[in-house]
Amino acid sequence: MSIKKKLGLGLASAALGLSLVGGGTFAYFNDVEVNNSSFAAGTLDINVTANGANNAIIDVGNLKPGDIMTRTFKLNNIGSLDVSKVLLTSKYTVTDAKGDNAGADFGEHIKVKFLINNDKRTEVVHETTLKNLSKKDVVERDVLGWLLGGESSGLQAGKSDTLSVMFEFVDNKADQNVFQDDSLKLEWTFDAKQTTGSIR
Repeated sequence: MSIKKKLGLGLASAALGLSLVGGGTFAYFNDVEVNNSSFAAGTLDINVTANGANNAIIDVGNLKPGDIMTRTFKLNNIGSLDVSKVLLTSKYTVTDAKGDNAGADFGEHIKVKFLINNDKRTEVVHETTLKNLSKKDVVERDVLGWLLGGESSGLQAGKSDTLSVMFEFVDNKADQNVFQDDSLKLEWTFDAKQTTGSIR
């Protein structure tokens, strides 16, 4: 083998060795950037404030047929998300003091009128009885719709709506003595619904 070939072979071997040793340190332009993203859910949170005892919307005794009681209460959106509607679920229990109601339902004799104050006059926007309001087949219970004409904005985060409701112990011009000394406990559950999701 000639000197030229030996030198060429030696140089090739050296180049191969250097490439193997330095293979991991090949230099090129590079730019690395890390981006951190996050998702945080908002809160849907309402509460009800009223002037009655223990924050009750209504707390009244010594009722007689023909009595009318108007009360106001506030729905407060204390969450971070807007509310589209607030559904009302109503239920009640009657204590029959004398055990003589014979199937008569005190809740059927209590009328509920949801009111709106429009230009300083009160008008009834929804009227029913406690019995009908508490039936499971009553599906349209959006109190924002009843009292505010179904406003599209619902109840915005951080805002409050003052609502008025009238209760009437209906005088049916008949014998209602079976209800003397009876009591009725009313429970209203307000279920706030979110607005439609949007492109963010």
